[in-house]
Amino acid sequence: MYGKSEAGRSVVSMTDAGTASTPEYPPATGRHDPPFIADERTMLDAWLDFHRATLLTKCEGLGDKELRSRSVPPSTLSLLGLVRHMSEVERHWFRRTLIGEDAPPLYYSDDNEDGDFDDVDGADVAADLAAYKAEVDRCRAIAAEHGLDDIGARQRHGQDVSLRWIYVHMVEEYARHNGHADFLRERIDGATGE
Repeated sequence: MYGKSEAGRSVVSMTDAGTASTPEYPPATGRHDPPFIADERTMLDAWLDFHRATLLTKCEGLGDKELRSRSVPPSTLSLLGLVRHMSEVERHWFRRTLIGEDAPPLYYSDDNEDGDFDDVDGADVAADLAAYKAEVDRCRAIAAEHGLDDIGARQRHGQDVSLRWIYVHMVEEYARHNGHADFLRERIDGATGE
């Protein structure tokens, strides 16, 4: 039976016949909807933070085993792998590209390009989640020190990159991977929602 939760989301609930229900996510911890009307910088910051919080929401309430759980072979996608990957993405665009910092990879190498996704079986989940949150905090602070038209210290494919481009790319990257996270979470425990 379909219905609406207090939050207004469509949910599947138990029927009188006792069929299984689909759990719904509780409201996301620390996640706020972006404003409908705002200046460009406020809008970009809000959307990026919304997607950052969405990824963490997909991980809430799961244990280490579930966070390491792979989607479907041969894919190595897991929620923990996505968190680790987005740590690398944040690090790359804000620290390496925007300010030219020498920030070595956390989870991959030239010999192991997909280590962020592949090497989760023995990973320290709490440490990886803490590293992600620290990376987001650091990158948020870096971005706050720059204007949208500021050009990164390093180029991408021989082209200059503005902070505006980095913001738009980051929103796109998170949106794509949060779609993956939707499927991964639903496969783990049936939870659906934003």
